[in-house]
Amino acid sequence: MDASKTLTPVERLQKGGAIPAHPLALTAERKLDERRQRALTRYYIAAGSLGVAVGVHTTQFAIRERGLLRPVLELAIDEIPEDRVAVAGVLSLADAELAKSLGYDVALVRSTSLDFVREVAAILPVMGFYLQPAVGGAVLPYEWWAQLAEIENVVAIKIAPFNRYQTLDVIRAARGRGIALYTGNDDAIVWDLRSDWCVGGLLGHFACWTQRAVEMVAAPDKFDPWAVTDSNAALFDAAHHFRGCIAGIHEVLRRQGLLAGTWCLDEDEELSVGQATEIDRVYAAYPELNDDAFVAQHLDAWMR
Repeated sequence: MDASKTLTPVERLQKGGAIPAHPLALTAERKLDERRQRALTRYYIAAGSLGVAVGVHTTQFAIRERGLLRPVLELAIDEIPEDRVAVAGVLSLADAELAKSLGYDVALVRSTSLDFVREVAAILPVMGFYLQPAVGGAVLPYEWWAQLAEIENVVAIKIAPFNRYQTLDVIRAARGRGIALYTGNDDAIVWDLRSDWCVGGLLGHFACWTQRAVEMVAAPDKFDPWAVTDSNAALFDAAHHFRGCIAGIHEVLRRQGLLAGTWCLDEDEELSVGQATEIDRVYAAYPELNDDAFVAQHLDAWMR
């Protein structure tokens, strides 16, 4: 028997891997495109991802107010096999209860309330989340992370402040506690993966070119860190303070045929001026980073 199949979801998470942050597939009318939503999940699984994170920033937090959280979580869990890890973004206890009822393994929690984290941890194993301030996160000191690391059932932390000092605060706080640390630092993916503290990545960046992301986690020394960061700058629209970060991921998926367009729930959330040209540039400069051939080979099967 394959020993990896006997591991619990938490044990798989602690061994590490690549986890894409799942986008939201919409029609031109900004309605949920169920066929393409399923196709995306199938793509991530076929690419070899450790699991998928759904209901997170890349999925668009507004799915909750639009009544889309349950259907989006249901569509994904239907496609995630038992030997992968299903991660649900959780903003409330109701989110956590829903995720548990649907079969999700881990709750990704970005709250600054330690009491809230404790309440969620009583429902599901928790992955803490240090979200960069530019997209809604808060700067949290070492002492806060040290308290988080003491909470029972906190099993992992996604570190994504895009700041070396703040990243180090989390590493120090979690060291020696058996907590799996995942990079979410899109500006330093390869450097983090080459370190001795990082077991994997959970990133919106991994939502496209995912086959390469899986390879990157497995063998980061084979990837040029500057090329990866330059590509991320285009995809995530660093030049405009990440305004087009979700639309940039959508644009790559649209070019590959996985999405029909770059539409977001917020009509004002779109590609920035010049962002498509930047994506053209990194496509040409770093052809080794895309997985277009892999997607083209399997697209019809995923879209069934």
